[in-house]
Amino acid sequence: MSTEIAKPEKKSVPGTVYLVGSGPGDPGLITVKALEKIREADAIIYDYLAGKEFLKEARPSAELVYVGKTGKNHAVEQIDINQILIKKAHEHKCVVRLKGGDPYVFGRGAEEAEELVNAGIPFEVVPGVTSAVAAPAYAGIPVTHREHASLVTFVTGHENPNKDQSSIDWENLARNKGSLVFLMGVKNLEIITSSLINNGMSPDTPAALVRWGTTPDQSSFLSCLQHIAEESLKRGFKAPAVLVVGSVASLKPKLDWYEKKPLFGKQVLITRSREQSVKMADRILGQGGKPLLFPTIQIKEPHDFSDLDRSISSASCYDWIIFTSVNGVDAFFRRFFSTGHDIRELAGPKFGAIGPVTAQAIRKHGIKVELLAAQFIQEGVLDALRQKDIVGKRFLIPRAEKARDILPEGISGMGGSVSVVTAYRTDLPDHADVKPVRESLANRDIDVITFTSSSTVTHFMELVGKEDAGSLLEGVVLASIGPVTSRTIREFGLEPTLEASEYTIDGLLDAIDHHFCNG
Repeated sequence: MSTEIAKPEKKSVPGTVYLVGSGPGDPGLITVKALEKIREADAIIYDYLAGKEFLKEARPSAELVYVGKTGKNHAVEQIDINQILIKKAHEHKCVVRLKGGDPYVFGRGAEEAEELVNAGIPFEVVPGVTSAVAAPAYAGIPVTHREHASLVTFVTGHENPNKDQSSIDWENLARNKGSLVFLMGVKNLEIITSSLINNGMSPDTPAALVRWGTTPDQSSFLSCLQHIAEESLKRGFKAPAVLVVGSVASLKPKLDWYEKKPLFGKQVLITRSREQSVKMADRILGQGGKPLLFPTIQIKEPHDFSDLDRSISSASCYDWIIFTSVNGVDAFFRRFFSTGHDIRELAGPKFGAIGPVTAQAIRKHGIKVELLAAQFIQEGVLDALRQKDIVGKRFLIPRAEKARDILPEGISGMGGSVSVVTAYRTDLPDHADVKPVRESLANRDIDVITFTSSSTVTHFMELVGKEDAGSLLEGVVLASIGPVTSRTIREFGLEPTLEASEYTIDGLLDAIDHHFCNG
């Protein structure tokens, strides 16, 4: 007779919770490790002030749980947040608790860490850039300075409401010769300022408020301790904001830099395809602007690859292969390699490009560009070809399905033989969220619209409604990448506000910067 021994119950090993600081708002301030953990996370529990742009870095399969708090409006109470963290740690391997600023600077991160320890959940802290330092810095205020402050004190402006009495030593703070930085203090601004004055601090002490620090929505002003609460009410200043008290605040007019950027506070609508908008959006952010992505085109494959495939198979027979866009380069080589061809097959033809960005896309494949237009339009390519002997030469032009025929007709007129093939199509996006864009235009919230091709113009008008374009775009800066795009804008009865002198994305953004720098 055998006795069966009961096996011990197998306990699941909880995942790790990462208390991650996202920084105060500017995507450039988030740490490499914070981004790494966001991208690895199986679940992200995030706050109101944890920048939404960081959530875009999460995996599509990641579970997103909002637990934000704004004033008295708490989506989830703290005791419940603690339980959510524990629950998700038992469900997932990697859980990110995403906070604005730093988890341990008035972020209740330590309280959550204690609960995790009590529950036997492993955790790590990924520090962030606290708004107590970053927001003043973006408003031109250093929190320490050898001539002004050798110490800085961080103070909560929103104590635990369940306390019998304040734990803030107002008498010592009032005698403080350094900088005082209050977080979450807008609601209690009058109490803070009067407490400092009543305990001996001079009413004339410089004081400044910074709202939505480090973001394109930042606003700030300099006042003094006696008047800043009153002025805040007049300006309609609301949370989230940081209060800086001390002589360092007086440096604001001299050291202010962020709010002087050419695009500061300007909302710029980008109409390129989503994949091509990232670098453009990054530069707009870097210039203090607020990019708004509204893709009006989507790059798609040809309906039929047969013409493109035949031209690829016979590519070595051509004398020249000319590209008029980066999209054409990418589409041609994607098909070239996916159909099993070898780069050595392209040893025969010479390559030409309409502009430097297109040329760079060609060079990435190890191919020399032997013709580059001085003017980055089809007419510029023709001018460059006039310096060559092209009579009887064979040309291949892989391009968009719908494009101007200036180049192929010009080459034919000069005695060349031209094959034009569709490498890609520019179509309306499958899903375009038009309503918020129309509302923003109607509310005059959009300052600039960038048009980087004729397709972006025609598709924008189709999506928004050309019959309403005149009224919706009144007062909006219409920024055109070049004369061909400008011509298309005029066809809709509108006049481009500015046109890039160099017909590239950088040239367009330079023109926008110059426009606002010169008023």
